[in-house]
Amino acid sequence: MSADRRPPREIDLARVRTIPVATRPNKVESESFAKPPGDARAFSDFLEALPHVLKADDFRRVVRAVVAAHRKKRAVIVMLGGHVVKTGIAPLLIDLMKRGVITHLAMNGSAAIHDYEIARFGATSEDVAAGLKDGSFGMADETGRGLNTAFTTGRTHGWGMGEAVARALAAEPKLAHPEQSVILAAHQLWIPVTVHAALGAEIIHQHPAADGAAIGDTSHRDFRRLAASCEDLHEGGVVLNLGSAVIMPEVFLKALTVARNVNAGRPTHFTTADFDMQRHYRPRENVVKRPILAGGEGFEITGHHEIMIPLLAWAVVEGIATAG
Repeated sequence: MSADRRPPREIDLARVRTIPVATRPNKVESESFAKPPGDARAFSDFLEALPHVLKADDFRRVVRAVVAAHRKKRAVIVMLGGHVVKTGIAPLLIDLMKRGVITHLAMNGSAAIHDYEIARFGATSEDVAAGLKDGSFGMADETGRGLNTAFTTGRTHGWGMGEAVARALAAEPKLAHPEQSVILAAHQLWIPVTVHAALGAEIIHQHPAADGAAIGDTSHRDFRRLAASCEDLHEGGVVLNLGSAVIMPEVFLKALTVARNVNAGRPTHFTTADFDMQRHYRPRENVVKRPILAGGEGFEITGHHEIMIPLLAWAVVEGIATAG
């Protein structure tokens, strides 16, 4: 370094202006901290013991929105991805349907397939990697034949895909676990249950019995049914997207715009929430952000389905009981 080169400038911290801590706005205060269990035993005690910050507060707001929608008889639309069914969440969703909380159950094709297999055979979720080696992945004959036959029958009778699957299950002489089928439960409770297929993305589309026209007809009918249910979201409804990263966010956005197109811009001012193990672009944009730009709130809750959805269900049931 040359003798005449000066070192870089340094700011003089003595010139810095400070402020009293009492005048500074704070995002966290000690009153918002978590509380240990102590002698508390009720689920509401646990919920209230969570820190009053960030996602814990968001979770409580989603719960309050669902409870309020139930009380005001507004729509609570629950959308499912396949992994939610595989992680054993069905009994909780069935309970919420029986309590009149869920007013419409929508799902992608994967969720419907897993639900069908659980109800009929008592097991689901094959080893994809092993089956892919010899081309046996997704080739279970009873699953593909049973569901595709349901679709062709549904097309003949003017049923939606969800209704067709429910009727097929109800007609089976022997089911392994009918009490664990969300599709069958919704149908029996007169709750709209819709299945939204993605042609070529589901194992049953590779079955010899697959009928593209029947798949398209019944699933498109379900799209129209979902759009009709979206009308009841206005002023206080709730949409919960549970574990669908692509299909249901895309379908919901189109169903919502159809509902608004024929209802002068309604529904508005409702709550949306996406529950998933990781953040995805489509749920964030198509469920949490875009739908509520005209009024409402959107939330992202990240966590494993087998933990977060039971917490949600328990909190909602507790909230309904507390609200009277």
